[in-house]
Order: sequence, then structure tokens, then C-alpha cells
Amino acid sequence: MDGTVLVADDDRTIRTVLTQALTRAGCKVQATSSLTTLMRWVGEGLGDVVITDVMMPDGNGLEMLPKIAADRPDLPVIVISAQNTIMTTIKAAEAEAFDYLPKPFDLPDLMKRTAKALEVSRKRGGGRAMNVSPEPNELPLVGRSVPMQEVYKLVARVLNANLPVIVTGESGAGKSLVARVIHDMSDRRTQPFVVLTESAFGKSGALADVLAEAGQGTVLFEEISDLPDAYQMKAVHLMDAAGRNGPRFLATSQMELSQAMAQGKLRNDLFYRLDGAVLSLPSLRARVEDIGLLAEHFLSQSRATGAAHSFAPAALEALRHYSWPGNVRQLANTVERLALTARSGEISETEVGSALAAQPALAPSLGSLSDEKLAESVARHVKRYFDLHGDALPPPGLYARILRELELPLIEIALDATGGNQAKCADLLGLNRNTLRKKITDLDISVTRRRKLM
Repeated sequence: MDGTVLVADDDRTIRTVLTQALTRAGCKVQATSSLTTLMRWVGEGLGDVVITDVMMPDGNGLEMLPKIAADRPDLPVIVISAQNTIMTTIKAAEAEAFDYLPKPFDLPDLMKRTAKALEVSRKRGGGRAMNVSPEPNELPLVGRSVPMQEVYKLVARVLNANLPVIVTGESGAGKSLVARVIHDMSDRRTQPFVVLTESAFGKSGALADVLAEAGQGTVLFEEISDLPDAYQMKAVHLMDAAGRNGPRFLATSQMELSQAMAQGKLRNDLFYRLDGAVLSLPSLRARVEDIGLLAEHFLSQSRATGAAHSFAPAALEALRHYSWPGNVRQLANTVERLALTARSGEISETEVGSALAAQPALAPSLGSLSDEKLAESVARHVKRYFDLHGDALPPPGLYARILRELELPLIEIALDATGGNQAKCADLLGLNRNTLRKKITDLDISVTRRRKLM
């Protein structure tokens, strides 16, 4: 790489790591812990790329982006932040950041993105991201895990695109919620949001009435692959009648549409009309680290009079070790019930255990994936990961990352099945106990010995 990179971060370790890595790569680096200094450098015409944190001692990095864009419209800015929420992602896109990475970031990945930014800077092509206009208040998507960061990035990319978006995921994962966020954060947000379920299709009148109601807003087909063939034909006619100036179409489905079409559950003509961007929501089991955040969020939103206002640490651990076959919806209902029935202001581990023990033994709703072989599932997810990077290759170290993705849920589920007994878990997995302990430490898995709750 060749060029000058301006680094602004109040964390000395991050400044040192980035300075060393970029210097080794051939860049000149100027690093600071002050936004004031950064803006002075930008004003003086220094730098080919900026890497900046959001929360700095003397200001907010995102708030500086419009000024940088006004003063230096061809200067790419990469935003890094520990505030890994969808609002941060959307604000970075709205502020026309060249790129956004949540902390902790993958250094090789950041280096690759910096090289791309330097290339854009040399060509003076602008390097602008899409322009979105978020509503400033709270958003309903909660989670800081790596899978949710991928969801946030995809949402930011498709907000104002005119192509259809299909949101897939298990029942209760929040597919309709994501579809609503896409509408509410897009430039269509002042227009109607029309949801067409099977019952709504049965009641809806002429296509012209639906289009008149939707205007230039958004139409959501809920669980599109579950609609009867006659209603799917209505959906085809609706999309054809909409024309270029009609509403945008979104759809949710528990199974991927290509699989639904292959199984005869989705009309071919409807599939080809909906075949745009695909946004796959992870199950709650795939983002265990978000369970505590979600539980506390739902508790704060509880409508119960005199509801509990906090969880005991052990109670959150108990929630974290449950499999949540009903995903986020099941967690929300459980927290609402716990808030109502708690005997004090703090929900205890015992109360959580009782609530979870009373849950029906439901199998996760996996749609067409229920009979899918593990190797097929892994291949599908790996291919999707490559597809997310378009023409570029994923960051180096893919083998280790994939193994980690497989090992983490395997060990967590095995520990849950053995009630946190590491000796039994090691025997179950066929591992040496010391090997298991090392993996638990390396993967930062929290282990709690307890009586099984399921």
C-alpha cells in the first residue's frame, strides 16, 4: 500500500497496532487521540484515508463526517466503533462513510479495506456509501454479536435499493421486524407499509386497491412460501401491475426461496420476481452473546405493573444456556412473564429455571433445513459468506474462523446437555479434559454447573 493514513482513536493500543501494521504495509501514518487534531490535519489537506473511532474524548467521529465530506469530498473515511448497534451502522452509512467496522475488528480485514480506500483515493472516485436517512430514535433490533453485525451491514446496503429483499430465518427470529426496519429507515418511510399475510390476501380486493393503499411505500409478503398457489398467483399479478413507480416488495420465509421452489412450495414465476437481495437472520442459538442484551431490553420494555427491573447474574446465565427453539419471540414472552411474576425487583436464577422448565419441548422450526445434512448446511453457509464479499475474497484466516463457528455451538450445546459437567462433556465429545478446558478458555465460553433445565 502507498499513501498517508490518518488514525484517530483514544485507545493507545489500537493506535499502536494500526500504526505498526500500516507502516509495515508501506503507508505513512499520523495517529492521534483527538478529533480536533484530526480535523486540523484534514483541513490542512493531509492524508489519503481516515480511520476514526466514534466516541472520542473531544467529540463524536460520526458527527465530523459531514464536515470532512464538505472540505475533502474525495477523502475516504473508515469508521470503527465499539457501539455495535444497527443505529451506528446506519448513521455511518448516512454520514457517507467509506466503510464501517465494529470493534473488535479483524486486522487483516481492516488492512484490506484500507487498501481499497487508498485505491479509491488515488482515483479520486469519491468512495461514497449509499445515502440513508435514519430516524434518530431507538430501533427494535438488538444485538452486538458478529452474526448481527452482518445483518446490520446488509440492512444498510439494501435500504434504498429498489430491488426486492427476502428475509429468511427460523420462526420467531424477527424476520418481519427486519422488514419493517428496512421500510422505516428507507426513503420510503413516509409512505404506507402494507403487510399481506394469507388471511390478508383472502380479504384483499382488487389489485388496484392494494396498490392504491401501498402507493410508493412497501409491500411485505409474510411467509411467502406458505401461501397457497392461488395467492402466490395474486402476488405475481400484483408485482407486475405495480410498475416502476409502484411500491417496493419484501418477503419473509422460513426456508430459502430456491429450496421452496425446488420443493414445489413456491411458484417459479414468483421466485424470479422476488429474486433480489437475501438477508438471512441467525437463530438465537447462533448469537448466544446477545441473549443477555435482549433479555434486559425486553425487561426494560415490560408493560407489567410493578415489574421487576433487573436480572441476577446467574439468571442471565441460565437464559444464555437455554436453546430457545422459539428464538427472540419466545425470549420476549418469557421475559414478559418473568417480569410479571417475579417476587422482587430482581429476577432470580430459580425463577428463570422454573419458567424454562415449564416451556414445551418444541423442536426448532427449520423449514426445509430439518432434513439437511450437516455438510450441506456448512457448505451453504460458507458459500453465502463468500457471496457477501462479491468479487473480493474474504479476509485471511478463514479456516480458523469457520472452525471457531463450528466449535463454539458444538461445545456450548454439549455443555448444556451435560449440565456444565466438563468431565461428562469431554467424554461426550471424545476430547481430553485438558483439551476441552483450553477450548472453553479460547472460545470464551461461560460454564455454569447446574441441574439441567430441559
